[in-house]
Amino acid sequence: MGLTSQSTGTGALKEMFEVQLESPDDLVIALAGNPNTGKSTVFNSLTGLNQHTGNWPGKTVANAQGKYTYQDERHILVDLPGTYSLLASSVEEQVARDFILFGNPHATVVVVDATCLERNLNLVLQILEITDRAVVCINLMDEARRKKINIDIKKLSELLGVPVVGTTARNGHGLDELKDTVRKVIRGEIKTTPIKVKYGDLLKEAIQEIEPHVHELIHDKMNSEWTSLRLIDGDDMLLESINNYLHFDLSGDAVLQEKLDTVHMQLKKENTDVNDLRDHIVSNIVKTAENISHEVVVFENKTYNQLDRKIDNVLTSRIFGIPIMLSLLGIIFWLTIEGANVPSALLADGLFWIEDQLTSLFMWLNTPDWVHGILVLGIYRTLAWVVSVMLPPMAIFFPLFTLLEDLGYLPRVAFNLDHFFKKACAHGKQALTMCMGFGCNAAGIISCRIIDSPRERLIAIITNNFVPCNGRFPTLIALSTIFIAGTTGAFSSLVAALSVLGAIVLGVVITLFISKLLSKTILKGLPSSFTLELPPYRKPQIGRIIVHSIFDRTLFVLGRAIVIAAPAGLVIWLMANIIVGDASILTHCALFLDPFSRLLGMDGYIMMAFILGLPANEIVIPILIMGYMSKGSMLELDSLEQMRQLFVQNGWTLLTAVCTMLFALNHWPCGTTLWTIRKETQSLKWTWISFLVPTLTGIIVCFIVAQGARLLSLI
Repeated sequence: MGLTSQSTGTGALKEMFEVQLESPDDLVIALAGNPNTGKSTVFNSLTGLNQHTGNWPGKTVANAQGKYTYQDERHILVDLPGTYSLLASSVEEQVARDFILFGNPHATVVVVDATCLERNLNLVLQILEITDRAVVCINLMDEARRKKINIDIKKLSELLGVPVVGTTARNGHGLDELKDTVRKVIRGEIKTTPIKVKYGDLLKEAIQEIEPHVHELIHDKMNSEWTSLRLIDGDDMLLESINNYLHFDLSGDAVLQEKLDTVHMQLKKENTDVNDLRDHIVSNIVKTAENISHEVVVFENKTYNQLDRKIDNVLTSRIFGIPIMLSLLGIIFWLTIEGANVPSALLADGLFWIEDQLTSLFMWLNTPDWVHGILVLGIYRTLAWVVSVMLPPMAIFFPLFTLLEDLGYLPRVAFNLDHFFKKACAHGKQALTMCMGFGCNAAGIISCRIIDSPRERLIAIITNNFVPCNGRFPTLIALSTIFIAGTTGAFSSLVAALSVLGAIVLGVVITLFISKLLSKTILKGLPSSFTLELPPYRKPQIGRIIVHSIFDRTLFVLGRAIVIAAPAGLVIWLMANIIVGDASILTHCALFLDPFSRLLGMDGYIMMAFILGLPANEIVIPILIMGYMSKGSMLELDSLEQMRQLFVQNGWTLLTAVCTMLFALNHWPCGTTLWTIRKETQSLKWTWISFLVPTLTGIIVCFIVAQGARLLSLI
């Protein structure tokens, strides 16, 4: 099958990459760059609120698109995943490369960091091998000036053969020039002659051997010299992409395969192993980047990054690194818990005031009790509970967490914990996904996209539920305050805090243990290496933090929770109100589960509360109170003392509280998290495994603790 004109262009963009075009005249701009270059800031500054996010087709990599109008022309800006390379060793790299190659954007803007130009030029050089319609955007020029780093932009443009624009995206400087330059490149008013990396005579001869035949096959659809180099390097992912997007199977061309075999034999005769080719290619790219950087960058202050290094000597040290990390995490938890109390109460008052008005409306309409029960006491009350308890903590935690990310501290967290996760045969970046799980496990699952290795990404997804999210903290705090700290007098709050901290540490330990177990069983393999950049510390952008954390994280997760909670509210009300014999379905189920639950140190009502709390962990305690009090709808008590009396009356002891806390820490993910796992893995198999692993862990841990305590008469 040959290549047709329909294989590329606007049609390909819309169909293969799902770019949201409003008109065939829309101009599509690809936005590429390393992580931590301010690429997202450039994207947000250009597009404002005219943007949306999703996933690349068939991938779990984020897809952000936005639009802006310049000179009466609409530009669609596609924010490609941040990568250090286009050699396609990860899903992110493959997505970025494939879009530039096969999406046929009208221009590609490469964002680089002015404070570390040399390293960023590696990606620039690789992109210029693919396309000549490129503009280099040197961002963070204000940071460079502050550190007294001077860049000769005009000379850099001459060396690269493409236009170069300096910007400070956070305050909008240089963006108008960037838009104008992009427009001129698209219209051909600026002619580009991109620099070509020299790979030495040996590789040059190898490329010349097969390039004519490759050009005959692909014509002008791709750069035939670059394609030849990738074929010699054995890039199977490129062959797959060519087949997917251009519908041409190069691997099936006998002449091409014969020429490749000949080239590989010639390389072996010259003592060049095919497996070492990529190192040779990368070293030439790096050397070219170094030479260019030395010609255009001048450091007036040779110790410009000395302060950052001094800070890192403390924050990443073996002695202070982890204690400081735990302290910062503790402060965030404290601010989240304390700060959420008032807005949560106000939100609950408002939502339950609406419930009263709905009740009055249903009474005025004289609707049957069961209709009011299902719609108001069932569905609406569940939604109100989830929103009032879930929204305020997330609205506080995610901005605080994003603040640490914007400051540049989170990569230091991954650095501090990398050793422990490597021992567990997992990925160092799992530390970041685990921390995100403290806010919400669903958000933690989404953040696993930063892990390149599919095996290690699955380990991070399966084990993310072992760290307690904000929905489980109310249960842990209430039970530790009532049963563990209740007899410690003046030190009760401290004991309660230490108890919750102990639960968190236990969750981390279990995460490492299960990660190790998975890596030795169903997900065998060695931990992969990865590039961990410690970006410079920067002044946080508060506005961007609020917008990003509220819209991209808080409301996104809350929306999924609401979709799950609505039908669950119906089920909860039906089970509590349908009477079979002399008891409700809820009571019958609790009695059925009671013998098994007591083996785990709990009772049937506790187990039913966890089961019916699948939509959101926030409603476990209200369901438990409803079951004990034989009410038809969820409710809460006025004080912890009333809760203690109710639980004690129903046979609770310290052992019951400890086992319930352990099960709250280790049981199935909530419905929102399970839905997110299904979306991210695209697999029911891994969704079920993610359900079973923490559940079986919770059962085993609770059984050991309960039976051990009874055997030793400890509790």
